[in-house]
Amino acid sequence: MSFKDNLIKKIRIDTLSKKAIASIGTPDSGRKIDKKVISNLLEMASYTFKKERDLELFLSPVEQAKKKILVLDNELAIYNTTVQDVVLRKSPYVKEMLNIKNIIKILNDSDVLVSKRDISIKSIQKECIEKLDLSFKDSDIDSIAKDGIASLENKAVDGVLEAITFFSEILDYTSLPQNVIYINHTRIVGSLNKDSTGDIYSGDIYYSPVIIYGIADNVIRLIDSRINIKDKEQIEFIRNVAAGKKSATLEGESVFLCMSKYCKILAK
Repeated sequence: MSFKDNLIKKIRIDTLSKKAIASIGTPDSGRKIDKKVISNLLEMASYTFKKERDLELFLSPVEQAKKKILVLDNELAIYNTTVQDVVLRKSPYVKEMLNIKNIIKILNDSDVLVSKRDISIKSIQKECIEKLDLSFKDSDIDSIAKDGIASLENKAVDGVLEAITFFSEILDYTSLPQNVIYINHTRIVGSLNKDSTGDIYSGDIYYSPVIIYGIADNVIRLIDSRINIKDKEQIEFIRNVAAGKKSATLEGESVFLCMSKYCKILAK
């Protein structure tokens, strides 16, 4: 599978994971998990489905009796044990509950419980991504930039957005918060600046660079200065750049070439 194919697959894994986590309500909310989304994610991790009594189980792909087993219900518990043990604990027959050892197992699963709910989803997400080869060569990056530039020239919006998405995935760019800045028919992404510990800067929050793509006018721009999204003047500056009232650092195909350069630096 090509780098681009693996990248598309990773984006899909991340999207499914976000949807799965979003479908989890509080224990007393009565909200039902999105079983279809979670099942798709588990299949991508090569888990196999098994129906036992009234339980929907997904088994990890290891060839041994004791393995990671996810129970597809609102708790999304993952156990490290056997199918028979999970069935006993989660859906016991009355006769099984007459045994004191079984009662202890049913009342306390801490000895085999690995995770629950969103932690379980993140664990499966990690397993899916670990199966992908996300290493890339300069030619892979050049291909993305070339496709982005061609799409821009041909006013193929979907192609431009795809290239921005690919570069954002590689460079770890994220969308700027819409509650801070939202411009209709405009995609705005940037690199959230982090300190040496990996945390965002305390207090003010900075993005640099910032990429702005106006879908309606098919113009892509890059601001190379640090943008403090808590600064109203700087947010207004982004709005003016998007409207063409202020100059960006780069505009047009040079934006894709710049992101291409950043990716190659990252790979070294």
